[in-house]
Amino acid sequence: MHRRLAIFAYSRSFHFPTTRVTGTLLYTSAARPLNQKSFALALCRLLSYTPPHHRRPPDPDDPSNLMREDGVSVCSRMWIENFREPDKTVTNLTSYLRRFELWVLAYQKVCADEIGTYVPRSAIQRSALEDLLVLRNAVLDGRFKWGARLDFFIKSPKDKTDYASLSKRKIKAILTTTQPAAFQDKIVQEVLFLILEPVYESRFSQKSFAFRPGRTAHTVLRVIRRSFAGYLWYLKGDLSTVLDGMKDSFVIGALMRDVRDKKIVDLVKSALTTPVIKTAVEPPKKKTKRKHQKKRVLAEDEPKPDPYWLDTFFGFAPEEAEKQPSWGHCGILSPLLANICLDELDRWVEGKIKDYYSPSKSDVIWNNPEGEAEQGNTSWPEFVPTSGPDKTRKMDYVRYGGHILIGVRGPRADAATLRKQLVEFVDQKYMLKLDNDSLPIEHITKGIMFLDHVLCRRVVYPTLRYTATGGKIISEKGVGTLLSVTASLKQCIKQFRKLQFLKGDRDPDPQPCFRMFHATQAHTNAQMNKFLSTMVEWYRYADNRKKIVNFCSYILRGSLAKLYAAKYKLRSRAKVYKIGARNLSRPLKEKKGSSPEYHNLLRMGLVESIDGLQYTRMSLVPETDYSPFPNNWRPDHEKALLEFISLDDPQRLEDQRSLISEQGLISPQDYISMLVWNYKRNALPLDHQLSIASTVSNTEKEQTLLSGTEDQASTEEQMEHGTTRLMAAQM
Repeated sequence: MHRRLAIFAYSRSFHFPTTRVTGTLLYTSAARPLNQKSFALALCRLLSYTPPHHRRPPDPDDPSNLMREDGVSVCSRMWIENFREPDKTVTNLTSYLRRFELWVLAYQKVCADEIGTYVPRSAIQRSALEDLLVLRNAVLDGRFKWGARLDFFIKSPKDKTDYASLSKRKIKAILTTTQPAAFQDKIVQEVLFLILEPVYESRFSQKSFAFRPGRTAHTVLRVIRRSFAGYLWYLKGDLSTVLDGMKDSFVIGALMRDVRDKKIVDLVKSALTTPVIKTAVEPPKKKTKRKHQKKRVLAEDEPKPDPYWLDTFFGFAPEEAEKQPSWGHCGILSPLLANICLDELDRWVEGKIKDYYSPSKSDVIWNNPEGEAEQGNTSWPEFVPTSGPDKTRKMDYVRYGGHILIGVRGPRADAATLRKQLVEFVDQKYMLKLDNDSLPIEHITKGIMFLDHVLCRRVVYPTLRYTATGGKIISEKGVGTLLSVTASLKQCIKQFRKLQFLKGDRDPDPQPCFRMFHATQAHTNAQMNKFLSTMVEWYRYADNRKKIVNFCSYILRGSLAKLYAAKYKLRSRAKVYKIGARNLSRPLKEKKGSSPEYHNLLRMGLVESIDGLQYTRMSLVPETDYSPFPNNWRPDHEKALLEFISLDDPQRLEDQRSLISEQGLISPQDYISMLVWNYKRNALPLDHQLSIASTVSNTEKEQTLLSGTEDQASTEEQMEHGTTRLMAAQM
């Protein structure tokens, strides 16, 4: 009886489909106990019963359920949508702000900047994903605050600080001193950047080149070489003070011209208006004798710092590229917001360019009324042949950050009128007072400095060859002007003097680079080769590339020679060159009789190989890159996007098919389909014939062969017919 009660209690824990089945398992309808055999059968049925499986709905708080797609594919879809309709006002960006895939992608990018290595999505810890989800929900609910110092939704993997156990003094120091941007702030900035960048990249002018993907200072130099050959007067303006900051209302107004999403606009507005805590600037103290400092031990996963290389790399940037905007808590959003604000200036100047264009039929270039003609000789765009007295009036414009350059082909009075209008526009729109000194009008013969390059003009007399009527080749001496883009030696000396590589201007003297005193010869030479490679790439499009790079190599080689002379006590540079060779590739530390030869030690792996300095001779410097630059140039990613959008249009595909059918052409896909179909229809099943031949008798073999011959003849006829149709289709 106790056993039956236990089984009955066990059976109550299950959910059976009907109550009638539950009652008949242990007792009969007359409440009589079952016999032993029936009871055992009922027990087996009871234990073998499995309740129906109910599928649980996905947990909205589980991060793994929210990552349905890759973040890169989500970003690609955003780029395609915005480039398909670039003029459409965007109102539904909050849906992308909810996509957890973008938050994971932003977390990966910020982690790569923090720890120096890329973290795959499969390697992110679940606790980090949960914290990231909490941060996303806080942003959507309005609970996120910019510039938090002690209360974080998610912390950096490098941050091991226990903020709950900090003393009052440390808490006060954190709350009152300048601190780097919090890890969670960088993630929110990255998410906003991923959402807003495709929206505005499809709308920005093609005349702006700074802070944009696929566009560099080299792009500006190539555009100038391609399109500024015929301009006489130049306006060069500096609006970099705009990059220091603007009124919040103006930035939000510029943002809302194309984006009408309240959540996104409120996030950007709070980032601009939230005050940034900075340490008060104290007057400099008197220099005191430096005390002994304990050497800091690097962690195992911490990369070894290389401050010298970073200093030289970023210290050689041109003046136009030195200033990076930083507005409030916007972080990486600041350059994008600066371009959004300055885009109005680009559109205004583009309108002036269109209105000013006045072609002249007697001019050899730009004489097309539509203004779309190629400039001069497309294979030699920097050459402009001479023309008559009535020349085409035209202007062009480029902007790199806050620096603008306008070229005018026409009288100087037109350039002065344009300058007056530009001053009024900047004063009205950006509240920036400009004068004639800040917007000088310079003639091309005096040389225009832009991006550490000088734009000048030379008169050349090339030999022009052309084919006359009758096929006769005529050679004539022509005359014209040539636009020269030359690297500024003065600016190069200025940058080297700033990095303490030399002193003096007219007769520069290399100075020893004592910052590399404790480094080995191999490491020092490797660092200088990195710097020289940067110089070679930076002056890639300069007409005097060989000369300027050879000068850089001379300065660096002399600086290292003086360093090695002081380090190894060799008295002079001549002694260093005698032992270490011209490129300083031989070891200077070893002395005769005290150790084996250097090449024996190198062969045994006991010393590191020493790379000599590059470009020690002018013949080793590569030539200037004069590769042709298209007139309406676009970056590779924009060209791929536009091509994909055009091919994705069904109307374009239908037009192409109708054009193929009208001209009697055949597409490669149809040609392959025709070949496959003819093969399937006309090919003989050889394996089937062999199996039949092995099983039938001799008489049947003859009949089979006869029938096979007939089939083969018919097959050949079909193949000839198919070949005839294919040839007709090709014709």
